[in-house]
Amino acid sequence: MARRSEEYLSPEIVNRGVEGSGPYAGSPSFSVRVHRGLPDFLSSVNLKYVKLGYGYLINHGFYLAWLPILLLVFSTQVGKLTWDVFHLEYYSLVNTLVFMGFLSLFLYVCLDLTPRATYLVDFACYLPPNELKITRDEYLELAKKSGQFNEKSLEFQQRVLKTSGIGNETYLPRVVFRPGYTKDLTVGREEAAASMFGAVDELITTTGIRPKDIRILIVNCGVLNTTPSLSAMVINRYKLRHTIQSYNLGGMGCAAGITAVDLADDLLKAYPGSYALIVSTEVVSFTWYGGNELDMLLPNCFFRMGAAAVLLSNNRLERWRSKYQLKHLVRTHKGMDDRSYRSIHLKEDAGGKQGLSVSKDVMEVGGHALKANITTLGPLVLPVSEQFHFFKSLVWKKSNSSKPYIPDYKLAFEHVCILATSKKALDEMQKNLDLTDEYMQASRETLERFGNTSSSSIWYELAYLEAKSKIKKGDRVWQLALGSGFKCNSAVWKAVRTVKQQNRKPWKEN
Repeated sequence: MARRSEEYLSPEIVNRGVEGSGPYAGSPSFSVRVHRGLPDFLSSVNLKYVKLGYGYLINHGFYLAWLPILLLVFSTQVGKLTWDVFHLEYYSLVNTLVFMGFLSLFLYVCLDLTPRATYLVDFACYLPPNELKITRDEYLELAKKSGQFNEKSLEFQQRVLKTSGIGNETYLPRVVFRPGYTKDLTVGREEAAASMFGAVDELITTTGIRPKDIRILIVNCGVLNTTPSLSAMVINRYKLRHTIQSYNLGGMGCAAGITAVDLADDLLKAYPGSYALIVSTEVVSFTWYGGNELDMLLPNCFFRMGAAAVLLSNNRLERWRSKYQLKHLVRTHKGMDDRSYRSIHLKEDAGGKQGLSVSKDVMEVGGHALKANITTLGPLVLPVSEQFHFFKSLVWKKSNSSKPYIPDYKLAFEHVCILATSKKALDEMQKNLDLTDEYMQASRETLERFGNTSSSSIWYELAYLEAKSKIKKGDRVWQLALGSGFKCNSAVWKAVRTVKQQNRKPWKEN
């Protein structure tokens, strides 16, 4: 039994010998036998991603690396001075250094050459109305009455919901259970408007930001893409400025929220001192599938209504009221691999009904993307001691059959927000990353209370940490999201102040 469990979580390379015919005759042939579940992170480490991580680190610290060199040159020149020359030219030297210091400060401030940090001023999550709450039993009852599913499909959904980790207070629009329901643009726009505007209204009320002060707008939604776009809906609703830098990200799945943060960070560098508004959502009435293909029924069981609005800025005056500073962001894309590319995709079944297909390989595909992402992230966040043990294990790897040392990521972060996909996925990630129950609490509580809200899920989790008064000044928060493509994205935030208990939505309903 132990052996079979180990194989279940590991890929296996099989030597098939030498091709006997065809264009590759005489060439060695290999195949990969894969097993469902996350891959064993201890079995292999791709040095390509380790090098990439250190490349990020070197680029980020490029200017600081020059400081020791300048000090060395300066000390060398001072060493050439004799005492007689030194005391004669002392005042001239000091005056020159002071002048150069003030000149450098003047140029940096007046020409705005100092690097600007990106701050998370605040964020808000949408809390749907109580009439949209749905229990697991009510879901199954309505699904049966809808006439959309046969007995086999209903039994499958019942089994999935039982082990999903989703509770009895998630939110789902009842229109999807209407007999003969088909995707309707009017219904989709109404759901998108309710979710997006609910989150943005809460954010504007909390921060006091004037809509005309927002320079950058990024909206991401996976399945629903309308004309005019969802970002245009937000512009029209809040009468944003005509020079707004507007972007609409579609089809990028659950990892799109961090992709939007990355884009906003780049745009803020181009428009220093500005405000960027990010709106992340998913329209459940457009992800719903009313057929009997089992691989297309999983999103029905997990996806629930939700949205988040996030306000970012690199205005230095905003630091005093901001909550977090963006420290690192690493994005990994495995779309070059066919299995990864096809693991989650929108398709039509034989009857022409559209839905999201989730392949049986998605757990392992996600595991490989996660392994590549955290291997790249490691050099940026891990303490030196952990990196030393890791490299020591790599050096001895060729002469030692033991598995490489996997760093303890708990030493790099005080809090972790992993996308609340499913209980099984969270269990596997906790096991492979060796995280405690406390680290997983925000993700599990969010999954139970709100279900999988797609790209906005990581913000519901951060809101949970704030509601429980867990965020202290200096704490590091790791947001981790995976999505179709296949993508794995990480964002690391540092709390610039202790966040007092947040008695507001979504964790406080009244």
